[in-house]
Amino acid sequence: MNPTFLLWLAGAMVAFLAAATASRAYVASNTMVLLLVSLALYCVGNLMMVKLMREGGLGLAISVSAVAQLVLINVIAFTLFGERPSMPQLAGVGLGVVAMILMLVPWEAKV
Repeated sequence: MNPTFLLWLAGAMVAFLAAATASRAYVASNTMVLLLVSLALYCVGNLMMVKLMREGGLGLAISVSAVAQLVLINVIAFTLFGERPSMPQLAGVGLGVVAMILMLVPWEAKV
């Protein structure tokens, strides 16, 4: 995996996680500024995803981003907002982690 791809992925994840956190805080407080911050952060994250799509392809960029967000936003929901996912939901997160590992490992095709 290209280090540039991973760096852009990390930046996009920070933007998306901050946006999701601001969205959740908006739901709790109903402060319009939080909604605007969230929307701006989602825009930044999506612009960064365009670079990722060029670098690694659409399928890989979107899939890895989605699974990374799934795992990391659950950590935020658990630690900051006290949410508790059920066992089937935790199993789904675990399967997402396995899927991401399989996507990122450089398997060689045997033809």
